[in-house]
Amino acid sequence: MKKFLLGTVALIAFAAPAAAADLAARPYTKAPPAPVAVVYDWSGFYIGANGGWGSSRKCWDLTNDGIGPIVPAFPEGCHDATGGTAGGQLGYRWQAGTWVFGLEGQGNWADFQGNNVSLFDPTLRNESRIDAFGLITGQVGWAANNVLFYVKGGAAVTGDRFRIRDTATGAVVATTGDDTRWGGVVGAGLEFGFAPNWSAGIEYNHLFMQDRTHDFITVGGLAFGSDRIRQDVDLVTVRVNYRWGGPVIARY
Repeated sequence: MKKFLLGTVALIAFAAPAAAADLAARPYTKAPPAPVAVVYDWSGFYIGANGGWGSSRKCWDLTNDGIGPIVPAFPEGCHDATGGTAGGQLGYRWQAGTWVFGLEGQGNWADFQGNNVSLFDPTLRNESRIDAFGLITGQVGWAANNVLFYVKGGAAVTGDRFRIRDTATGAVVATTGDDTRWGGVVGAGLEFGFAPNWSAGIEYNHLFMQDRTHDFITVGGLAFGSDRIRQDVDLVTVRVNYRWGGPVIARY
């Protein structure tokens, strides 16, 4: 019996290496490719559309009542000219690391209107309207991949019209005609790239339009008086841009 067991053990010991040699080699498996992180590049030209809301604060000071100068000027009161706006923008951005720099021109139609009863003569109502504005600005931004936060500043221009109406009837008594006023603008925005060439965002701008003295003319062409009018504008707009010239970069 001992001889039988010893013989069996010896047979297994010799057979094991031979069986292992007959086993198929383990197949080679290629390592999975390294993940690719897509980096959104804000560089390139872009064109887009915007729309939103605006409010312009107007304060009138009477400097001449049509008879002669009033010194000091008499405060006639203030009002907010509010309404909707829509327009477009065209610009160029270039990205260096996480910093983004840009230049942009924007033009908008607007319908900001408001009025108040004159504190000097309650039979008259002072009326203001902005029917267009434009912005020429530089931008500095910081990008977190496809999210961009930026600040901007530059020049602003508004198309204004000022009227004086009869309080009782609403008839126009005197007007300045169309007026173009230049000033400055500062603003900030947040933009999100939702596709390789498309982005959408929201932007706020404040326009510093300072003050200007306007001469009013009656509907008959006669001198009516003069007012010094101070003006600031606040804008909130939603924007959509299409960009070209800046590829999406793959980073490994």
